[in-house]
Amino acid sequence: MANATAHSIDGASVVITHRVHGDKHDEYERWLEEITPLCRASAGYLDWHIVRPVPGVTQTYTVIIRFDTTAHLEGWMRSEARARLIEKVRPLFVGADDFYISSGLDFWFTPAGARAKLPVRWKQYLLTWSAIYPLALAVPLVVAPALRLAGVPPGVPITTLAVTAVVVFLMVYVVMPRYTRLVQRWLFS
Repeated sequence: MANATAHSIDGASVVITHRVHGDKHDEYERWLEEITPLCRASAGYLDWHIVRPVPGVTQTYTVIIRFDTTAHLEGWMRSEARARLIEKVRPLFVGADDFYISSGLDFWFTPAGARAKLPVRWKQYLLTWSAIYPLALAVPLVVAPALRLAGVPPGVPITTLAVTAVVVFLMVYVVMPRYTRLVQRWLFS
């Protein structure tokens, strides 16, 4: 399954879900070691996160890959190298090679179109709020003085524009990829 958005220049993510036969996890891990360096060498690659199955909770591997543009991401997903390696690993799957391509913020959580276990909405809410709250307190303390030093006159719209730009940047590229990985057991339990 593939669901692509317009060719974004603001980054794009793919969430890939693979249900692997219970006795094939070691083989799948070896396959990951083979495909990971090829993906990382692709044009526009930014980062890669693997959420491994939690014994007794889920049987699904979830791989989240981010690229700088949707075009670069789609280039990797349609590449001959990836197609060859998917065919190689397909016998290990219970289901199919499911993936969902998006640009924007929804890569933080597994999308509804994927077959991976989804975190409940209240956990998504608490996680996002707990990440934004300290940023909303701290970022204005740095950005507002920096704007004044740069000669930008004080004003709520300009300061708010700059503060929100920094908060969203930090959420997308710094905080949420690490935070969701840190609390994945709680998030998906």
